[in-house]
Amino acid sequence: MNNANNHDERIAKITFASVYPMYLTKVENKGRTKEELHQVIEWLTGFDEKKLQELIEEKVTFEIFFQNATLNPKASLITGVICGYRVEEIKNTLTQQVRYLDKLVDELAKGRKMEKILRVM
Repeated sequence: MNNANNHDERIAKITFASVYPMYLTKVENKGRTKEELHQVIEWLTGFDEKKLQELIEEKVTFEIFFQNATLNPKASLITGVICGYRVEEIKNTLTQQVRYLDKLVDELAKGRKMEKILRVM
């Protein structure tokens, strides 16, 4: 249990700005674009290009990043395993939100169609 708490605390303190370049590299190496990455992030969080850039420049933590986000109502449809965790079973809300974002970036990098990534049904 203590390990889970430490893990959740570490995730909360990571800055979005430190992870964003890794997301971008991952998707671009697989032939996707920065615009597609931003579309996925905006779908999940509600952050447009301008707000996303502000948050990167401010070096906000994931905790602040998701406190300011308006999570998409369809986010709960994001399921599956990412980083060894089944996202729908994660108990800590912030950790689950970060893993939602990780999962969407992963789906984008794997070439999944945008309609499926954005849960358009």
